[in-house]
Amino acid sequence: MKLNLGCGMNRQAGYINVDCFAEAQPDMVWDLEVTPWPWETSSADEILMNHSLEHMGATTPGFFSIMKELYRVCKPDGRIVLHVPHPRHDSYLTDPTHVRPITPFMFGLFSKRNNREWEQTNVSNTPLGLYLDVDFRVAEANQVLDPYYADLFNSGGISEADLNRAIAERNNVVIEYQIVLSVVKEA
Repeated sequence: MKLNLGCGMNRQAGYINVDCFAEAQPDMVWDLEVTPWPWETSSADEILMNHSLEHMGATTPGFFSIMKELYRVCKPDGRIVLHVPHPRHDSYLTDPTHVRPITPFMFGLFSKRNNREWEQTNVSNTPLGLYLDVDFRVAEANQVLDPYYADLFNSGGISEADLNRAIAERNNVVIEYQIVLSVVKEA
């Protein structure tokens, strides 16, 4: 089973398209902030969330419930494919329905392996994987450049080092993160 959660008007063939708005004509109308979700444990091979996760979980307990459900419904080695706006881009900042920034680095907190390493080395990061009994690994994390910076970089108008510095210091350099999570659980 493949789920396209928070599909909006971006329905995908081969997926169960789910949205809380019937106007989007999903296969299933469901508010993903209402848990538990209606799917069996370890039933999803893949979950796609294309510009939807940043709209959910305005409260910390609400976000944690979503993370726990993502983990619960995925099969061992399942994939979660996320496309989210970069939190320092105007496309994120100007949408009043965005409630939570999502970054690849955040998901390190949901990795039990990372949590245990931090515990052994006295790193003060919050061990959310251990607290919530979930375990995700970032399998891929890509940044999509804003078209202006993509053109500038591709034409040789900015070096990779200068581009990386701009990403660290400026808004509107990266428009989107594309993140793939692997679900770590025993079969």
